[in-house]
Amino acid sequence: MHFDLADLRLFAGIAEAGNLTRGARRAFLSAPAASARIKALEQQLNARLLYRDHRGVTLTEAGATLLRHARIILRQVEHLKHEFDAFGGDSTGHIRIYANTTAVTEFMPEFLARFLADKPGVTVDLQERLTQDIVRAVRDGSADLGIVSGPVPEEGLQAIHFSTDRLVLATPVGHPLAVRTSLPFAASLTYEHIGLHEGSTLLAFLRSLMEKNGYERALRIQVRSFEAMCRMVEAGVGVGICPESAALRHMQTMKIATVALEDDWALRERSVLVRDVDALPGSARDLVARLRQSGSGGSIGGPPQPVS
Repeated sequence: MHFDLADLRLFAGIAEAGNLTRGARRAFLSAPAASARIKALEQQLNARLLYRDHRGVTLTEAGATLLRHARIILRQVEHLKHEFDAFGGDSTGHIRIYANTTAVTEFMPEFLARFLADKPGVTVDLQERLTQDIVRAVRDGSADLGIVSGPVPEEGLQAIHFSTDRLVLATPVGHPLAVRTSLPFAASLTYEHIGLHEGSTLLAFLRSLMEKNGYERALRIQVRSFEAMCRMVEAGVGVGICPESAALRHMQTMKIATVALEDDWALRERSVLVRDVDALPGSARDLVARLRQSGSGGSIGGPPQPVS
């Protein structure tokens, strides 16, 4: 069985676009030419890959299987090209990372700034995703690395721990809960909460806990960042759950207090997810190694460093 990489790229483009014409346009082909190539691919595999109707195309079960393998193959080809461009070094390459909200907003910007300053030939695509989407993307090859917090299904993946993340309750100074040294999350739900935006991993997790405890309407307002959350807390709009590192940093400029959470889930292990670390290109392997080094050194997830 022989696969043409151009056909795999075409098929992946059509599947991701959900439309044959748009997918063909990405491959610089006409719709009839693209259709003929997909039919030839179906004949070679002896399986139907796409359902077509007036709304576009959807994948058959066989099509979903091919898409998963096609993504992995195409990413590996891309990695192979970059590896040989740099003779196996780590000074060039493109790394696609899917990460949770805390990683994207709290520590990856500073970490990537240092990493990319040392690697001018490397480019990075960092996207915020929910945990289940991160796991799926790493498994099917859509992402090279995934950054998550807490327990994750590791079947078929390698989870590399690099730091610990502690969630705390942020309150206004003088708030009734601010005098507590610790409390269970459920005890905070009688007060209105400030949450992150739709699509954030932390919001999805906390919303499930609110529903479990019968407080579906505890969420008062949603914001885009932990800084905005802390500003709302300072203004007295409500209380909010955020990483301790973020709360301590914003306490330097805002009148907020923190209360420890007694729930086991408040202490969360941060991990990098990969399919196979040894199969990553040199630049991605180096990024993982630096994440582990930064985490063990306390520069990720630790208290804010003094400003000189």
